[in-house]
Amino acid sequence: MGVAQGAARAAGVQLLIGEASSVRDFDGAFMALATADAVLISSDALFFGPEIVALANRGAIPAIYPYGFSVAAGGLMSYGYIRQELWRIMGEYAGRILNGERPSDMPVQQATKFYLDINLKTAKALGLDVPPTLLARADRIIE
Repeated sequence: MGVAQGAARAAGVQLLIGEASSVRDFDGAFMALATADAVLISSDALFFGPEIVALANRGAIPAIYPYGFSVAAGGLMSYGYIRQELWRIMGEYAGRILNGERPSDMPVQQATKFYLDINLKTAKALGLDVPPTLLARADRIIE
């Protein structure tokens, strides 16, 4: 969370962290975030279940998720990299290594293609107006 803490400090906003190491910890973590204006959900597999979406919506906390399936399940929005693009790059690198190329000679790659999903039904339930400029950038809008 060091990068997030630095970004929050630079933006002049307070960063609250709700920690959970199992599904049993979710209620307590969300109670710690009850005063938050919004929540950024971690990309850790622990947070993939529908429990997170339900807790955020029940607490009326706008949340952004790392994967679109959370938005399809009722989450507010997701923004993330297109995993298939990175899998393709990983496959190419694996082939290059298997053909004798040294990993230390290959450049570091990072995601260059991203997506944005927005659930307008959830936004309405949370009393949020999504700006038209954000909707224009969305790759998928659930109404």
